[in-house]
Amino acid sequence: MSFLAARRGHPAPAADNSRIRRPVLLCLTFGLALSLTAAPALALSEIKREELPAPTAPAPEGDDTENSVPLPESSSPSATQEPDESFPADPDGTTQPGEENGQQSARPDPDEPVPEVLYDVSQLPPPVQKLRDQLLEVTKSGDIEKLRPLLGMGDDMTQLSLIAIEGDPIEYLKSLAGDEDGQEILAILEEVLSAGYVHLDAGKPEELYVWPYFFAVPLDKLTGPQRVELFKIVTAGDYEEMKNFGSYIFYRVGITPQGKWAFFVAGE
Repeated sequence: MSFLAARRGHPAPAADNSRIRRPVLLCLTFGLALSLTAAPALALSEIKREELPAPTAPAPEGDDTENSVPLPESSSPSATQEPDESFPADPDGTTQPGEENGQQSARPDPDEPVPEVLYDVSQLPPPVQKLRDQLLEVTKSGDIEKLRPLLGMGDDMTQLSLIAIEGDPIEYLKSLAGDEDGQEILAILEEVLSAGYVHLDAGKPEELYVWPYFFAVPLDKLTGPQRVELFKIVTAGDYEEMKNFGSYIFYRVGITPQGKWAFFVAGE
């Protein structure tokens, strides 16, 4: 079934629905967001993903949507979700995040060696260990508000979307969840940070530690045990869709060697 078929009103096949916490990925090329009001709480891989739409003109002056939280059912960017102009534009006019933003939307290069998959968190730089521990502590608390001091502010704020957002970041995260308190997002964050990780671009300005490692490993090179690990986060149906797309496109976390939470995003 296509990503679009997983939108509200188009139920996934029974094989995918048998997993309570893992529905199907949305189409990141054509759609944005699931409805938060029409059905029971969604689960891990049914969380809304975001596409990167073509830039649109700013909202007319006086339009009060300018300060609103992004609308979950919108299939095109509102005034609150204009593409971030700091990202370089592709020749076709669409705006894509660049590698200087932590490779959070880059696909693995099939011609490059597969990066080493790491599990030993004691080998992480102390600032990275500290932030990971703090994030996991928040996930176990069940209180998404406790993420606020870890998100940073202004230009140093954690990237939460592949397009620019305005408004309160915690409310934005809640809007992505199938429950009103955002605990589904915390569950995803915990599972992602509990997976193996990769150390990318060591010694370069864009150096990062990224969870889960699937982000940097071509899906066709995953071993059987690694696919089992992947299915802790997404469904087998999601995996087939991602293979068609060409890369892992669910949530990932990037942390700099200095302990800055660089991004927590999904999509491509």
